[in-house]
Amino acid sequence: MPAAERGHTRWGIVLPFLALPVMVLGVLIIGLFLWAWSDDDEGGGGIRAGAAATVPCTEALAFGAAERPAKARAHDCTVQRGIDTLYAAVLRMPREDVRGWLRETYPNGPEPRTGGGACGALCLDVTHENGLPGTAEAHVVQVRVEYENAENALVRFSAFTM
Repeated sequence: MPAAERGHTRWGIVLPFLALPVMVLGVLIIGLFLWAWSDDDEGGGGIRAGAAATVPCTEALAFGAAERPAKARAHDCTVQRGIDTLYAAVLRMPREDVRGWLRETYPNGPEPRTGGGACGALCLDVTHENGLPGTAEAHVVQVRVEYENAENALVRFSAFTM
């Protein structure tokens, strides 16, 4: 009796059609991971949710209806966007100018409080309910002041929405 011949299969035709979706899905997954771990350094203004980006200090202060004091140096100004928006700025200025700047910027706001700890040497929290000007896009402004020495103060300014 002659040996039975093996039948001809069509896997050679079907296999490429099955492999193609698997390869496309693999490329998409790898691309997604590379995108998620990359920095957004193109500078096109598009900020991924949660990523902090450098902005001009005038923009950061204006979000909280503030201006840079004449004798202050502003730096480290950032914005972080997600569900809410947070602008932050760091100012170095003469210690004796801090209270005057706060009174001038938020004339209807509460008096700055002292307390130390997380507050620092001086704190101010202003909302629309307690004196934040209507021109502010922020809902809350927080100012934390640390005295570096007898002449200089480090002011951390943050303005954000809720």
